[in-house]
Amino acid sequence: MTVRLRDVTLRDGLQLTGKTLDVQMRVDLARTLLAAGVPELEIGSMARPDLVPPMAGSLDVVAALTPEELDQCWIWVATPRHVEKAIAAGARNVQYCFSASDAHNQANIGRPTEDSVAAMPRAIDLVREAGGRIQLCIATSFTCPFDGQIDPDRVRGIVGDPRTAGADDVVLADTLGQAHPAAVRGLFESAPARDRRLVFHGHDTWGMGVANSLAAVEGGAEVIDGALAGLGGCPFAPGASGNTATEDLLFATRPDYLTPRVLADLITAGESLLAELGESSRSKTAQGARSKAAAFDWVMPSR
Repeated sequence: MTVRLRDVTLRDGLQLTGKTLDVQMRVDLARTLLAAGVPELEIGSMARPDLVPPMAGSLDVVAALTPEELDQCWIWVATPRHVEKAIAAGARNVQYCFSASDAHNQANIGRPTEDSVAAMPRAIDLVREAGGRIQLCIATSFTCPFDGQIDPDRVRGIVGDPRTAGADDVVLADTLGQAHPAAVRGLFESAPARDRRLVFHGHDTWGMGVANSLAAVEGGAEVIDGALAGLGGCPFAPGASGNTATEDLLFATRPDYLTPRVLADLITAGESLLAELGESSRSKTAQGARSKAAAFDWVMPSR
């Protein structure tokens, strides 16, 4: 199986930054990632900007991209009304997200999980009418900051619920980065995907981001999420830290489009973003590429 990387810098990667990135910089970064060969991006969120300020202007990013670019892009939604607004702005693909945990869903979206599941058929209908794609995204699929360990049967029940069956993809998220490879592989192997594409969204809080992503692939995932420099985290999940770094996932999986030059360009783009935001890199690959081991093809020339 060929695994695809989806870069989520422009949504999950920016959620916890202390500074908001302006719309043009976000558009430019999206185009840099697409030009590098990254096949899919998450470019923004319909979350309330008063609650998640870095997501303000997400619909302006959508409006600035071409239809061809938007075919490769996803935007986070949590309600049918979010779907309506995103589609009206030009979005083609939405990630309908809620939590396996009631406590986290209440903190993140303001309603019990059952209410989110019950509303999903309407969201699916709206996307189908617009000719787009929709993902079922289950946050806290492994652990919750309030309820602790999540019973895998609860996640499997949501994936197999007839009301979520119309989704094109199923995203299982290790929101807190507390999962371990055996648990990740087991959940992916047992999830009733029903011919839908499986996606793993992992965080690197406990240093397991790359290992968990590879375990997800072994369990059947076709897409893995990452963010440049390991940026990111959920503002409503105490204990969460950054996403697994895009650079690290690419170096581990070696897609056909990845060359030392492409990797260097992505590392440079990540460094420019970090400088703008005043953030630090969590990418081991970026660190290694800046080393003095010049005989290794993937090390970048000295500046």
